[in-house]
Amino acid sequence: VETAVSSYDEQKKIGEYFKSIDNLITLHQRKCDETQKLKKYMLQKMFPKKGEKKPEIRFKGFTEEWEQRKLNEYLEVSRAKNKDEAYGKEDVLSVSGDYGIVNQIEFQGRSFAGVSVAPYGIVETGDVVYTKSPLKSNPYGIIKTNKGKPGIVSTLYAVYKPQDNVYSDFVQIYFEQDSRMNNYMHPLVNKGAKNDMKVSDENALKGEVCFPSRDEQIKISEYFVKLDNLITLHQQKCDELKKLKKYMLQNMFI
Repeated sequence: VETAVSSYDEQKKIGEYFKSIDNLITLHQRKCDETQKLKKYMLQKMFPKKGEKKPEIRFKGFTEEWEQRKLNEYLEVSRAKNKDEAYGKEDVLSVSGDYGIVNQIEFQGRSFAGVSVAPYGIVETGDVVYTKSPLKSNPYGIIKTNKGKPGIVSTLYAVYKPQDNVYSDFVQIYFEQDSRMNNYMHPLVNKGAKNDMKVSDENALKGEVCFPSRDEQIKISEYFVKLDNLITLHQQKCDELKKLKKYMLQNMFI
């Protein structure tokens, strides 16, 4: 079988080019993995252990104990429904374990909404949503904050309004550690025969949480946003380089 082969000098040049791309892919993947490990570590160390009121690591200037209260002292059930259908199927939101609250069509490529979206709950920016659907690492569902555009969610979701004493982004970060989320929800939830969550919107707020002052909540939230942005940046760079490598493998050879 005959194959077209370039000169030795050109082969060397091409080899060096692909080696540099591979090195960049490895670099960004390593940075992404390291930042994810750091985030996991900080989710443990920047929050108090069970039975304690102070975390091991905290920002300078914060020394007071965190307060143990029921979650309903920080969040309240939202009763806002899409009765006048101001929002359509293109505004339906879903909750993802990895990506938070996302537009269903943009994220999943289609709408899974029912015939009418009038009974759906309205989710404003900053509202907190609890999804009563089991995930692999979260058998009792997950809690996320809407950081994007307002939209609507099906009646399978509980929607909450943050009170003045809580920074809603912090609520999501607090529950991002799987064990913390699972330990909170486990006593409150009864699982149905179809593995669905038997818990009312109100009862889901009756568990105890340990939160700091609102100022410290904001500081912690800003730190984790920076980590998330770094993870996203390195993952995007990695994906872009993989696409570039694939393109060049197709177009740099006959």
